[in-house]
Amino acid sequence: MDQTLGIYIHIPFCIRKCSYCGFVSQAADEEMKGRYVDCLLKEIERRAPALRKNPVDSIFFGGGTPSLLSVQQIEAVLARLRLRFCLTEDCEITMEANPGTVSPESLAGYRSAGVNRLSFGVQSMNDGLLAGLGRIHRAQDAVQSVCWARAAGFDNLNLDLMFGIPAQDMRLWTHTLQEAAALSPEHISFYSLQVEEGTALYDDIKYGRMQPLTDEEDRQMYHEGLSWLKSRGYEQYEISNGAKPGRACRHNLKYWTMQEYAGFGLAAHSFLSGVRSSNTESLFDYIKALQAGRLPTVWSHANTQEEMMEEFVFTGLRQICGISLAEFRQRFGVDFHQVYQAQEEELQAFCRDGFVCESGGRMYLTERGMDISNRIMALFV
Repeated sequence: MDQTLGIYIHIPFCIRKCSYCGFVSQAADEEMKGRYVDCLLKEIERRAPALRKNPVDSIFFGGGTPSLLSVQQIEAVLARLRLRFCLTEDCEITMEANPGTVSPESLAGYRSAGVNRLSFGVQSMNDGLLAGLGRIHRAQDAVQSVCWARAAGFDNLNLDLMFGIPAQDMRLWTHTLQEAAALSPEHISFYSLQVEEGTALYDDIKYGRMQPLTDEEDRQMYHEGLSWLKSRGYEQYEISNGAKPGRACRHNLKYWTMQEYAGFGLAAHSFLSGVRSSNTESLFDYIKALQAGRLPTVWSHANTQEEMMEEFVFTGLRQICGISLAEFRQRFGVDFHQVYQAQEEELQAFCRDGFVCESGGRMYLTERGMDISNRIMALFV
């Protein structure tokens, strides 16, 4: 098993919340951003002594919109991490950024601070769809941001793309794929829009202001995305992610292979020594706790053996390579088919129907199986 540690840093600030967003994020002024970063540094200080045993080979600034922080604030967080942890020489340091919030100067500053991978939330290359989603940028801003990032020295870029958007058709989706591929990012993530209760988009659909796409249309767009990526040299390595050879996201792979990671910041989650935990989602409570010298952790759960096996299977099946049956036995001391003998009949039916394949000591979903991945993974939960 990998003995390195991943670190996630949550930056919960946005200029405004997108209509589909269910993440913990909010608007904030400069004073609040400064107070938040000070508390982040306090949290790193308090938790680092218990986490120093393993070298850190990935850091991920997620959000929200991390690119709303100044270069100096990102520098301060990275300096504290370097001081309190042992970072590997090739540590992957990713920062999510929104087109429309970056400049040539800020990108050059982030690169100088040590950020070596950017993930741009492009979503669509159609201005109408972007406006409907509540995005603050337009298609040309995405193109400009990528050009500025290249000029700043970034050679590892991801573009987040979204399909299944109300009013999107195959022509618009293909246009987005064409425009994204023309920018030659090293990595592309392509997600189906998830309509979450409590969001503005959910209300728009509920009250008939927007019409959702059918499942069939959604799946057609997914397979079109796969075809486009493969034809342009991207290797799909996870249900919703493709990369040029050697450019898979190291940090995200930690989630799908059950490696350890520590989360810092508002609502951040951690997985350490078989224990899952999370911080408060209240910005007020997060700041109050750390200013009082307390940690902001509000939930923790030590996984049982059964839960560890379940998570190993359903996170591993998200990967195109699937799960290693030998690794399952090595980790848990028991044969996979013995543990899930009650599900064997249904599992073999999925195999016969071409949704699941077991070959070379591995079990994985076929491309058809990805369309019903939730049904298949439900067998193991």
